[in-house]
Amino acid sequence: MSETALGLDRVYVSFPIYQTGSRSLKKNLLSLGSAGRIARDANDHITIDALRNISLKIETGDRLALVGANGAGKTTLLRVMAGIYEPISGTVTVEGRISPMFDIGLGMDMDLNGYDNIRLRGLLLGLPSAQIEKLMSEIAEFTELGDYLNMPVRTYSSGMILRLTFSVATSFRPEILLMDEWILAGDGGFLAKAEGRINALISNASILVLASHNLKVCRKWCNKALWLNNGEIQAFGSSADVIDAFEATMKV
Repeated sequence: MSETALGLDRVYVSFPIYQTGSRSLKKNLLSLGSAGRIARDANDHITIDALRNISLKIETGDRLALVGANGAGKTTLLRVMAGIYEPISGTVTVEGRISPMFDIGLGMDMDLNGYDNIRLRGLLLGLPSAQIEKLMSEIAEFTELGDYLNMPVRTYSSGMILRLTFSVATSFRPEILLMDEWILAGDGGFLAKAEGRINALISNASILVLASHNLKVCRKWCNKALWLNNGEIQAFGSSADVIDAFEATMKV
């Protein structure tokens, strides 16, 4: 596999807040829950800084855990890496194919059946049509959805959708794998079956970025960690050192 890399240089991401009503009251309330990350853009719109001055480089062989409290910016950072969110400033450099596994509904058409959604999601992940068709029977068998694959996905439960998306996403060798902890959800029976596939997927990826609150999993799978706090980097280094520092704050 060729060399892969993922880099961010002084990346800032902010989101505008619309229909704020009483600005002074709204601003005070938002500030209480956003660590003062309230700002105004050039058009005097109120914004929240989701990520501030994020710079890092991830290279072949790195397994990076994103840790931090709820709202720290972990999912936002994953979406920036995947190209879903565009920074207001800074640059994101990608060398290799991004394989996102952090949005259960990404690329799904609820009115199409399971087979057609396998094709859609495979295309979204960058697979050629011929390769998707070649993998179709293996993917379908792994889902254990049987005749449901002929039915519209809107009739599926969330667990069935997870089976479908997981089976597609883990059916090929990824280069840069971006994962959220939804992959750890679902019924116990399927997860027991899927564990070996998850381990193989992670082993075969050139780069892994995992956002999770499960620090035990982060320690097991990752050799590096990035601790986000209110959209900023608190620490970046070996997973053992960073996770130990983060856990220490949780015990205070």
